[in-house]
Amino acid sequence: MRYPIWRISVFIAAGIWPLFWLYEAWSSALGPDPGKVLVDRLGLGTLILLLITLCMTPLQKLSGWAGWIAVRRQLGLWCFAYVVLHLAAYCVFVLGLDWSQLGVELRKRPYIIVGALGFLGLLVLAVTSNRYSQRRLGSRWKKLHRLVYGVLGLGLLHMLWIARADLKEWAIYASIGAVLLMLRIPPVMRRLPRLIEKKPVSATKV
Repeated sequence: MRYPIWRISVFIAAGIWPLFWLYEAWSSALGPDPGKVLVDRLGLGTLILLLITLCMTPLQKLSGWAGWIAVRRQLGLWCFAYVVLHLAAYCVFVLGLDWSQLGVELRKRPYIIVGALGFLGLLVLAVTSNRYSQRRLGSRWKKLHRLVYGVLGLGLLHMLWIARADLKEWAIYASIGAVLLMLRIPPVMRRLPRLIEKKPVSATKV
């Protein structure tokens, strides 16, 4: 396994937060409605992990270090894990596993449909993130995984619909997402400067 310390660090950093939030909920540190706080934090964690995942390619282009790409798939799978936990927390703490309330929720909160579409997009990306799918799909694999840009748009719209009263935090994530999408434009990507260049070291004469 290449970059084992880097991979383990990502695993610990991503895995520890849901456990910590569950501990806070158990210790009554999340206020009167800990279930809703858990749902919100897991949703925001999904968006943050998605943005971090999209940072990997530009960082690799800038630095020339392959370690960024080495953990990109791992970050993407953690993003999917968070959205699964987000959906599970919603079903348990908001719906109370009462599926008859789902129709009422969809009428009152149509942003749930947007979130569901984003979940389906992440599901497709997670299922096809393995090497078998890459070999099987060939050149179509990259085209399929451009779906991540649509998922980002759905995630930001989902958050915007929820946080309409306070748009400052949303604007920060939307700005980061806009920059990352701009960096994906081929002419911009080709012109990204390398901060670390391998140059031959010439011997100096004394």
